[in-house]
Amino acid sequence: MAVPLTTGSTLTVLCRALLEEVDDLADRLTARILEREDVYGALGVPVRDDLRATCRASLERLLTQLAGDLPPDVDAGALTVDTGRRRARQGVPLEVVLRAYRQCGRLVWERMRAVSRTRFAGAHDAELLVVADDVWRILDASSDRLVDAYRREESRLRGLELGRRWAVLEGLLGGRGREPAMARDAARLLDVPEDAEVLCVVAPTPDGGDGDDDPLPAPAEALAGVATSIWHARSAEVVGIVLPTEDAVVALPAVVDALARRAAGPVGVSPPVRGLGRLDLAHRWARLAARTLPAGTGAAASLDDRLPEALLAESADLVPRLRRAALGGLLDLPPRERHTLLGTLRAVLDADGSPSRAAGVLYCHRNTVMYRLARLESLTGRCLADARDRLLLALALVAPEDEEG
Repeated sequence: MAVPLTTGSTLTVLCRALLEEVDDLADRLTARILEREDVYGALGVPVRDDLRATCRASLERLLTQLAGDLPPDVDAGALTVDTGRRRARQGVPLEVVLRAYRQCGRLVWERMRAVSRTRFAGAHDAELLVVADDVWRILDASSDRLVDAYRREESRLRGLELGRRWAVLEGLLGGRGREPAMARDAARLLDVPEDAEVLCVVAPTPDGGDGDDDPLPAPAEALAGVATSIWHARSAEVVGIVLPTEDAVVALPAVVDALARRAAGPVGVSPPVRGLGRLDLAHRWARLAARTLPAGTGAAASLDDRLPEALLAESADLVPRLRRAALGGLLDLPPRERHTLLGTLRAVLDADGSPSRAAGVLYCHRNTVMYRLARLESLTGRCLADARDRLLLALALVAPEDEEG
């Protein structure tokens, strides 16, 4: 911004005089900033050294500009823009940067007044009051450019960080966490202890991600007080890395319950695994747990609570053979009769093989249960007294009926 001609001589004289003491001014400005702000110390010595160099360069540029000595081909705001970008990269909060910039303007104004009195016997005091608005207008314009540069760089860095985070999470889910260097980098980026016990959560998205429905709304909020979590949206699923606040095995039921209250579809939770290097295994387990739940219903389950269903889901091509081998001719009965016998079988197995207890659940006579069991054994060729046959029949009950061929 151009300085009015009537005040040019005052600013020129005073600012040229201040340029002679710019190193002392830089030391004083650096000391003022460090006295008020402890963030530079927290960020380390290189930032402190950089602060002094920046203070000197900013003072020199400002004084040269106010004196009217800046060459016309030099961008007056380039240094301010560079400072804003660099501070954003260093992680210095924007409000701290702005306070330092105001300290710079205040120091220059104080020294101009002091130099007018001590070196020029107050000859420029009156003119300084005239130019005050113009000086602060220049400082405000520079502050605006600093803020714009800082926010642009911050936005760029956020995009890079999100990109890195996405790539790291994809690498972990793809098994690259088993590489020690990758596991260390991931732990640092995600701010997770490398050997922490973690759970993995998988919530498949409806229609493979083509719909707008969220399968698990606000999961981090749902787990507040139970665990901290990191969430990653993929094309066909939402994946969570969950770090319970207590022992992971103890916390697992609470995690499942909290997610079940938010679930808009099936949600699977893995058993705990030690370290990010095994996240790919936990992801496979959580995805498998989700597959065992009915599609389209809001529910959550851990793999350990769905192991029989998970075993069958992993060998889906064997399910029709299993049902046919276990149930035989029973599958060829009319639906009503088939369902009656299967219901009786389920009740007896749930009652640890006791026909009397099963009869109480089915609201029928014990002899009726005995008759149905005899018919069932005749149709299937299986014997409930045989442990292997009993296991096969139990798995056949768990297997989805629509898988039979």
